[in-house]
Amino acid sequence: MYDEPLFLRTLSKLARVLPASYDVGAVLAELTGSVTGVLGLAGSGVSLAEDGKLRFVTAVTAASSDLERVQEQYQRGPCREAFDTGESVSVPDVRLSGHMWPEFAEAARRVGVAGVAGIPMRLADQTVGALDLYAAEPREWSDTDLSVARVLADAATSYIVNASSLRQQQQLNEQLQQALDSRIIIEQAKGITAQHDDITVEAAYERMRRHARDHNGTLRMVAEAIVNVGLRV
Repeated sequence: MYDEPLFLRTLSKLARVLPASYDVGAVLAELTGSVTGVLGLAGSGVSLAEDGKLRFVTAVTAASSDLERVQEQYQRGPCREAFDTGESVSVPDVRLSGHMWPEFAEAARRVGVAGVAGIPMRLADQTVGALDLYAAEPREWSDTDLSVARVLADAATSYIVNASSLRQQQQLNEQLQQALDSRIIIEQAKGITAQHDDITVEAAYERMRRHARDHNGTLRMVAEAIVNVGLRV
């Protein structure tokens, strides 16, 4: 029940899109739109883990959004189960399985969704969230359906994990650069103070530290004031 030519075009597009930018939101929107089209769904959505809870991120229809929000509120549903178990979960007609996830089943009846499936978004031993599939009619989810969804989810997950790693590296680089910048301006301020007051560099440094403590400031703030506006300590 999947569109094979569209699936192949989608894989090709993802291969081009993913390396082009590190916009996680855009990638997840591409994932939900693609899987909905390829599998002929009524909608789909993605929730990602934050501090152990799943948070709704994106969906392609209003009905999908409603179902993702219900899962976020109650932390129950196919998304949560797929995330917790690391395995795909599928239900042909969730309206008949209210005992599993009562709030979710009621919401599905309200928005006209019957068949649901949850696909874990994982890379190696790291699970970052889940992809939900929604069908308007009861659906016997085939192995092919779930495999196609997993391939697309894996591609997006790989991107998310790599983007997160890149951002962490960027943050580390920024922190290192800030530390280097601070060291440079502090060294400049020590030299200015030592020369102006004819004292050692060590004594100048202690004066700067004392001034920062006495005025509830940071050493860098004191150094910048010495270098840029002529503060004397």
